Amino acid sequence: MKVALVHYWWLTNRGGEAVVAAILKIFPDADLYLHVSDDKLIRQTLGNNFTGNIYNTKISKLFNAKKYYQKYLPLMPIALEQLDLMSYDLVISSESGPAKGVITRPDAIHICYCHSPMRYIWDMYFIYLSQAGLFVKLLFPFISHWMRVWDRVSADRVDFFIANSKFVSTRINKFYRRESEVIFPPVSTDLFEYTRPREDYYLYLGQLVTYKSVDMAVKAFNKLNLPFLIIGEGEMTDKLKSLAKTNVKFLGRQPFNVVKYHLERCKALIFPGIEDFGIVPVEAMASGAPVIAYGYGGVLETVIHRVTGILYKNNSESDLMDAVMLLENSEVRFDSKVLHEHALNFDKKVFSAKFRAFVQNKIIQKDVSFSVDL
Repeated sequence: MKVALVHYWWLTNRGGEAVVAAILKIFPDADLYLHVSDDKLIRQTLGNNFTGNIYNTKISKLFNAKKYYQKYLPLMPIALEQLDLMSYDLVISSESGPAKGVITRPDAIHICYCHSPMRYIWDMYFIYLSQAGLFVKLLFPFISHWMRVWDRVSADRVDFFIANSKFVSTRINKFYRRESEVIFPPVSTDLFEYTRPREDYYLYLGQLVTYKSVDMAVKAFNKLNLPFLIIGEGEMTDKLKSLAKTNVKFLGRQPFNVVKYHLERCKALIFPGIEDFGIVPVEAMASGAPVIAYGYGGVLETVIHRVTGILYKNNSESDLMDAVMLLENSEVRFDSKVLHEHALNFDKKVFSAKFRAFVQNKIIQKDVSFSVDL
């Protein structure tokens, strides 16, 4: 069986790329298609196990594509439809940016692992639009309209959807009117130790962008006057630094060994944003750190209130402060071993087993539907 895997872009290693890497361990000879890519990074990430080819769409030929690829979003549907995938029996698309809109053979199986329907044209459209410059604000309403039409139509090209959480599954049903099976993304829980002594500081780990609500967390810790360490970078960095008092420290972007060090030693992870799934909270729990999070979105499927973390109801400074004080006053206590064992439910081995079983089941269904009883 010849397999193709279609991902939107691969220039850094994040959650979406971790999923693709896990799928390619199941299908190491699959060919990988992307709009733009850092082939050296991909080869280093996948190692010698990966024997397939890497192909880029025509987006990669455009001016400074690796830097401006997001500006070429309106052209990506056309680029996807120019990919000749007629020789592939199984096509797996990894969707968050445009990826699933490829054209396959009628008898081929197309499975889409959906991290989320494209946020910037659906439920987060108005957030993105409010932050855009004048030129984009004038043009994007027209572009996003055509993108929504194409995105909805291209969903019908997919035979089977997999959602990375129940939260995303509801969005797939809302925007595409399609059912999906939930298979949580893979987390490398074995990379983290949970027996380190905990230190007296709180940690935020992730992008510094508006929808992550990091500014709200900074204001809350300004009032709490508790040590708060922030690892990450993004468009809000300067604004956040101007808001922060001396108890808030910024480390910027850090390599994995530094991230691991702080996850294994922080008093708790602060997670104020809304995520489709959220790999970072699982990594924190694997490290023995409880998670203090806004109780909405994918985190409801990973964090157990008062067992592996504290979930607060309203995304406000006061609610976050109250949640932190539950830990500070020892009203809630956590067992690092319990946290770690809970995180194992989301391990990469669990993902691989469920994904493999899903694909095998759909192949069997397809074979049965085409069989003839002679």
